[in-house]
Amino acid sequence: MGLTPPETAVVTEQLQREPRGVLDVAHRCPCGNPDVVRTAPRLPDGTPFPTLYYVTCPRLASAIGRLEAEGVMRDLEHQLAADVDIASGYQGAHEHYLADREHDGVVPEITGISAGGMPERVKCLHVLIGHSLAVGRGINPLGDAALDLLPAWWERGPCVEIES
Repeated sequence: MGLTPPETAVVTEQLQREPRGVLDVAHRCPCGNPDVVRTAPRLPDGTPFPTLYYVTCPRLASAIGRLEAEGVMRDLEHQLAADVDIASGYQGAHEHYLADREHDGVVPEITGISAGGMPERVKCLHVLIGHSLAVGRGINPLGDAALDLLPAWWERGPCVEIES
C-alpha cells in the first residue's frame, strides 16, 4: 500500500502540494497517471477526513467543476427526489462508501457520514465521480450519471509528465 515515488511525484504536481494521507491509487486516467487516490480516514495530523476517494487530476477536477457550475448537482437532486430506484441505489452507495472507508480505519468523529451529500442530497460531484471511478460503475448511480456527462479529460495527453 502507498504510492510509489513516481506516483507521489505525479500526484504532488497534480495537486501543487504534497499529498496527505494517501493510501494508494484508486483509479488511473487512460493516460496512465493517477486521477483518483484513496485517502486515509484520518490525516497524519489527526484531522478526520471523510473523503475516501479524492480526485487529483486537474483536468478532471476542472471538468467536474464545470458540471457543477452548469447546475448538474441540482438536476441530480431532482432525480434523487423523484426516483425511488435512484434513491435506493444512492443509499447503497453511501453504505458501500462507509464500509470501504472503515476498512482503512474507524474514526468516531465521522462514523455514519460519507461524503458528497450521500445519501440524502448531492453536494459534491468530485466525490461522487471519484467514487464511481474508484469502485467501477454500478455502485453509485448519481456518480455514474455525472461521469457520463464528462468530456474525455485525458484526450490531450497526461496532465503532468514527470521525468524518471
